[in-house]
Amino acid sequence: MSGTILDDLKIIDTDSHWSEPYDLWTSRAPAKYRDRVPRMAERDGKRRWWFDDSIPIGLPIASSVVDPDGQKVTGTVFFDFDNEMVHRASYDAEARVAMLDELGLDAQIMYPNVAGFGNQNFLKSPDDALRLVSVEIYNDALAEFQEASNQRVFGMALLPWWDLDAAVREIERCHANGLRGIVTCSNPEEAGLPDMAMPHWDPVWQVCSDLAMPVNFHIGSSKGNLDYYGKAPWPSFGPERRLAVGSANLFMGNARVVGNMIYSGVPERFPDVKFVSVESGVGWLPFFLEVLDHQMAETAPNELAELSMLPSDYFRRQFYGCFWFERSTVRPTLEYVGAQSLMFETDFPHPTCLYPRDDHDLAKALEGISHADIERIMSLNAAELYRIDI
Repeated sequence: MSGTILDDLKIIDTDSHWSEPYDLWTSRAPAKYRDRVPRMAERDGKRRWWFDDSIPIGLPIASSVVDPDGQKVTGTVFFDFDNEMVHRASYDAEARVAMLDELGLDAQIMYPNVAGFGNQNFLKSPDDALRLVSVEIYNDALAEFQEASNQRVFGMALLPWWDLDAAVREIERCHANGLRGIVTCSNPEEAGLPDMAMPHWDPVWQVCSDLAMPVNFHIGSSKGNLDYYGKAPWPSFGPERRLAVGSANLFMGNARVVGNMIYSGVPERFPDVKFVSVESGVGWLPFFLEVLDHQMAETAPNELAELSMLPSDYFRRQFYGCFWFERSTVRPTLEYVGAQSLMFETDFPHPTCLYPRDDHDLAKALEGISHADIERIMSLNAAELYRIDI
């Protein structure tokens, strides 16, 4: 679309998802694991993903709201969609690239569905070897997708975070294979592991620092954080109202991750590691960061004495927030945190995705922002962070 402030920008979408092909794992698995890796099967008249033969995992089958004709559906009907009922760009690299061209996007970052947004679903099996091979297969498939997209779609690598040594090795392996970042669980303590403030995780932060692999925290990236219907909506609500309230609260879940990570001292000790709060919006950041600054002096002057900066300054130095449908909150957030900390996303092809892209509508969110800052948040920040040649 021409005639807007976005003309001629190399726009990078920093959050999209993959409706994983049904044979992603089974076609690549060693024979001994072929019946146990994630696979699509019909049981009791319903098709869905299964893990370790009988463990149900994953979101609704395709998690795409774009139908084969390119029309976006609303409400909860998408819960019944499988890959045959959605647009090929949801799962196919060639079709995804064509969709990028249609939407005027130069490149895109891509996240999983089946494994969970933080790879928490693979922990449902007690077999560590099975979990690891499933992670490796997925990450190899990501590298293939990236190559098939001609280096335009960059999937974030899953992390076997339940095994520290394996996690470090997998980061190194994925970096060698050309992947540009990781996505991981935000609450490993739910699985009986140390929380991320503990020195246990230092090898992960160190290798991410050494290899410039950004650490991405997608909303819903743990069992406790992924709550569409349970705790947020009131019990009397119908399914659509429950999904709307649940989704709104899900977007806010990363405030907990950002606050804990900054107060943990990890950004102080690893100043070169970059963290991304994915699919969480940005309008809440000024208030929340100001709260963190206030509480640091008001209630934790002794325990947080080790921090050399204000929490808001750590965010400005090492964190990013991503926006998509917001209109009134982008400019004041930019004025508070700076253009260097914001990026653009579409969340294609999930519910609430910015599809089709309306540049005149999007321009309202960027009104009053300088062209240099618009280019930074729509393109350059992501290009530098994920090492994308534009």
